[in-house]
Amino acid sequence: MEAYKLKASFIHPKYWFAWLGIFALFLSSLLPYSVLLTLGKFIGRIATPFAKQRFHTARRNIELCFPELTPEEVDKKVRINFENTGIALLEMGMAWFWPTWRVRGLLTVRGIEHLEKATRQDKGIIFLGAHFLTLEMGARALGLIHPSYAVYRKNSNAVLDYWFYRGRMRHHKAMLDRKDLKAMLRALKNSQALWYAPDHDYGKHKSSTFAPFFEVKDANTVAGASTLARVKNTVVIPMFLKRLPDNKGYELVFYEALEDFPSDDITIDTTRTNQQIERMVKECDDQYMWLHRRFKTRPEGEPSVYK
Repeated sequence: MEAYKLKASFIHPKYWFAWLGIFALFLSSLLPYSVLLTLGKFIGRIATPFAKQRFHTARRNIELCFPELTPEEVDKKVRINFENTGIALLEMGMAWFWPTWRVRGLLTVRGIEHLEKATRQDKGIIFLGAHFLTLEMGARALGLIHPSYAVYRKNSNAVLDYWFYRGRMRHHKAMLDRKDLKAMLRALKNSQALWYAPDHDYGKHKSSTFAPFFEVKDANTVAGASTLARVKNTVVIPMFLKRLPDNKGYELVFYEALEDFPSDDITIDTTRTNQQIERMVKECDDQYMWLHRRFKTRPEGEPSVYK
């Protein structure tokens, strides 16, 4: 694609800071994995005091989703989540620059039989994903196991957008703009696989609905999985990548395909997809992207939950 070739305009001074960051990621990717994890945690810890708004957002999200936790338990989860956010920053360099053998050496797979079943039946596959902090490494891992199409949101910085696209495309077939529904449908009709994550709040619009997420009764959620799954001969397989403890690498997890999906009720379908994401989060809630304002859009008349 022309839009994702290196351009002379990328040397403009406004992009120098982005290039410096990318060079730093490349250099960090040369370090041993255990050192990268330790360094990432340190970056997350020292960044915490400078990200008070993000800390508040993460804390509020966890409070809402896990009301049984004490304030001390919530604060501990937020601090650990910031450490994992620091690791995620360095994982971008790992995902973009590591050779294939190095990624494979740290990767295990669970539930591959669910993917193999759909592949044998020549079905279109929707990989129901979520915004975990392992997102960049997850894209690389999925591409190694099953090259796919993926839905993404363009970055406003052209240089960063180029590198995000290039990094995620190392083993995949194409990156599709999240607004390009026709391209998504076309991929599924051709029995291709499509990675799709409906768990960010992009505001209220015709393709979203309110559905429960953990203990939040009305979480504004993109209902696209239900729409996409209406393509004939298409299955929905929840999947995500989690970082394993003790420097043991990563586990790419495929859950069983959703049965009797979609239904005639978008809200019911969206509730089911949220339940699948909850299931993923419960496996490694410290690695979920709690820093996003997941519940910023409220039903008519309800105040913001982030005040």
